[in-house]
Amino acid sequence: MKILAIIYDGFEEVEAVAPFALLRRAGLDLTIASNRDDVIGAHYIHITDINLLSEINYKDFDALLLPGGPHYKFLETDEPTHNVIRHFMDNNKVVCAICAAPTILGKLGYLKNRSYTCFTCMDDDFGGTYIDSYVVVDKNLITARSAAASIDFAYEIIRKLAGEETLLSMQKRIYYEK
Repeated sequence: MKILAIIYDGFEEVEAVAPFALLRRAGLDLTIASNRDDVIGAHYIHITDINLLSEINYKDFDALLLPGGPHYKFLETDEPTHNVIRHFMDNNKVVCAICAAPTILGKLGYLKNRSYTCFTCMDDDFGGTYIDSYVVVDKNLITARSAAASIDFAYEIIRKLAGEETLLSMQKRIYYEK
C-alpha cells in the first residue's frame, strides 16, 4: 500500500514522525510531500526527505495522511492540497487526519454524516458526529484527536492498510504491550 503524507512548515512533529516511523516499520510505502524539499515543524525540527507535491501523481496512492499542527492554516487555503483531498475522499480511498487536520476535511464538507474526532476545541458544526476519543474510524476515514493519540492513530492506519497480523507483528518488534 502506498501512502502519501502532506506536510508544510509548522506541522506537528509528533503527529507526523511517530506515524511515519511506525508505518515504515510495518512495511508500508510512505512518501512525504510538500511545496518545498525542506520543511520545518512547529518545534523547529527539519524534515528533508521530502518530494515536491507538484511533481507527484497523487492518484497513484492508496491512502492520504495529514498530520496536524499550525500548518493547518496553510492547508485550509492551499488549493493543490484541496485537490488531493478531494481525489482521495471522492474515490473512497483511505484518508487519515489528526488533530487540526480533520477540520480541513470538515471545511471541505467531507465530515457530513461521518463520525470523526479532532483537536477538541477545534470541533465545529461540520455536519457529522464528533466523538471524544483518541481515534475514530469511519469506513475509509481515520481521524485522531491530538499528538497524544499519534501512536494509536498509526496503529489504526496499519490495521486498515496492512491488516491485524502485520500490526501485531510490528507491535511485537517494538515491545508494545497492552
